[in-house]
Order: sequence, then structure tokens, then C-alpha cells
Amino acid sequence: MSTIIGLFYPFLNYEKMKKKASPKQTKIAKVMHEFKDGELHIGKSDVIVTNPKQAIAIALSEAAELSSKHPK
Repeated sequence: MSTIIGLFYPFLNYEKMKKKASPKQTKIAKVMHEFKDGELHIGKSDVIVTNPKQAIAIALSEAAELSSKHPK
């Protein structure tokens, strides 16, 4: 279908349209941004995460928790 549309409207390129990020991806990006700013804490304590591997583990666990709360 998109190839037929592409023949008549070559300026419309549906294959290269921007796709929305999933909620998991946005949650992971948010957590990693907190880590880079030095604001990511371990649980509810005041200890700040300094290890990037630990930050990734926290991000993935929070993303998994998010998906279990909102099933498709």
C-alpha cells in the first residue's frame, strides 16, 4: 500500500516517519538521565547510585514493573 502511495506522492515517505517511544523506553531514558545528573537513589534511601551497571539494572527493573502494571 505504501509503495502505491509513494508512486503518486513521492514526498510522503511513510517508511521514514518518526515512531513513538514505548513507555518502557521513556522510563529507561528517564532513569538513566537521573543517573547522569547524580540524582538516582537506591530504593528509598539517600544513597546515590555511582555504578552505571547498577543504574541500568534499576532502569530495567522499573521498566518491567511499569509493564506489569499496564498490560496491553
